[in-house]
Amino acid sequence: MSNSKKLELTELPCKLQAIASAVYDAAQCCQGNVMTLLALLRQLEQLHREIRDGVFQQSLPDNRQALYSLLRDIEAQGGWPYIERMRLQAFLTNVEQEAAVENSCEVLENDSSRSR
Repeated sequence: MSNSKKLELTELPCKLQAIASAVYDAAQCCQGNVMTLLALLRQLEQLHREIRDGVFQQSLPDNRQALYSLLRDIEAQGGWPYIERMRLQAFLTNVEQEAAVENSCEVLENDSSRSR
């Protein structure tokens, strides 16, 4: 491995932290704007797909033993990365639960104002 690649490997945690901070900052700036947050999530998903289908697949081992070793390392270090999409059913359940809580609060407020 060349010195430039070793340097990149030692810099990786700092680069990853900078990326994570930038994403969190972008999410905070978009807070309350669902469409902009959705665009951010779509961009992250696209980046994930491009890295996975591009340089990651090109970097995979070309023999069984090396592939098996890689898979063991992946499992030992946290498993396979996955970007989960929110399921529509789960989304609707969350909306229904929030609506029920809001209705309960309104009923309690109306009851307390009537009793005064």
